[in-house]
Amino acid sequence: MIAHETPFDPSLLRTTTRALADAAPEADRTGDFPWVGIRAVHENGLLESTVASRYGGAGATLYEVATILAALGRGDPSVALISAMTIFSHLGQATKSHWPEDLYKRLLTQAKEHPLLINAARVEPDLGSPARGGLPATLARRTASGWSITGRKRFVTGAHGLTHFLVWAHTDEAPARVGTFVVPNKLPGIRVIENWNSLGMRASGSHDVEYTDVEIPLENVIDLVDPSVAQQDNRAHAAITLALTALYLGVAEAAQEAFIRFAHERIPSNLGHPIARTERFVTLSGEIDLLVSGARQIIFDALKDKHADAEKHIRARLIAGRQLRDAVQVAVRGIGNPGLGNELGLERHFRDIQSVLVHAPQEDTCISILGRAAFERWKSEKHAPSAPPLNLTVLKTA
Repeated sequence: MIAHETPFDPSLLRTTTRALADAAPEADRTGDFPWVGIRAVHENGLLESTVASRYGGAGATLYEVATILAALGRGDPSVALISAMTIFSHLGQATKSHWPEDLYKRLLTQAKEHPLLINAARVEPDLGSPARGGLPATLARRTASGWSITGRKRFVTGAHGLTHFLVWAHTDEAPARVGTFVVPNKLPGIRVIENWNSLGMRASGSHDVEYTDVEIPLENVIDLVDPSVAQQDNRAHAAITLALTALYLGVAEAAQEAFIRFAHERIPSNLGHPIARTERFVTLSGEIDLLVSGARQIIFDALKDKHADAEKHIRARLIAGRQLRDAVQVAVRGIGNPGLGNELGLERHFRDIQSVLVHAPQEDTCISILGRAAFERWKSEKHAPSAPPLNLTVLKTA
């Protein structure tokens, strides 16, 4: 890991993007864990960019995280997504200090030698996404020396390459508690079920993971609380999910670049000059730029606003996500058959961008939050005390 005085070195960020872009087509083709890209992110110090200054880290802000993720997404969004999970984990510790100190410091020491990759394992086959409510079926059973974890999780991004799973489970205590258990990968009883066969984000390796009597130390638990306060707060995570959308901004920017390159390199014999000079492609380029650059402005303006509420972040995420998805579709449709082949990369970008709004909380949940907030605003305004009428006589006298 390379340390910097600032959260990231812009030149190294560009170098990392290029390394990811070079490796992305093969990673997408095979679906194997994208070690080439992950090592590049690690070696340039980006995985630990949000480690707090009290631990010797650079302490990147969420705005800076979005800048990093947009750059990584331009190279390979699967690598960006795997990296984001670790980056957000460090950011959580920086703001809440909820990890056991000794455990966290040991992990930071390990990160100096090899990529430390952390991700939450929360979704379950029966429960679905915790963003929609409910508690985990996964069980953490108390043992003489610690905890024994048993259960199955879905959509565990980066499953094969993770160093640690953050497994959401309930305890066998009376009364039961709910918490996040830090489970090192490769322990006996852990089985990765290779069932990730998605349209896009193929190298993210978001497989199911099964845990059968996996033994971990007693201290490896975060936020062990009563089930009544364990529900996921979708509003509280709105800024983070907006920052995550920045990696798909990177996808759309890569698609935009592929479109522009094709327009300048394609010279039909009957035309005698690049199609970039035609009014049709100028108009298409303008439409793509409106959508992509507009989405960038929406994302970063909302993250920059220190007074933004959850609803502003949710609106920004949905509007930007929809625009990014539309922009890549315009690029593919505008180019036609060449856009559907894998030579330009547009076909891969088109597949990857479809995931922009599938992360929890999903689009319909976000819309419901906005709808309820609008109703509450109306009720509040309706019952707000009216301003007293102006005393016109007094005003005239004055």
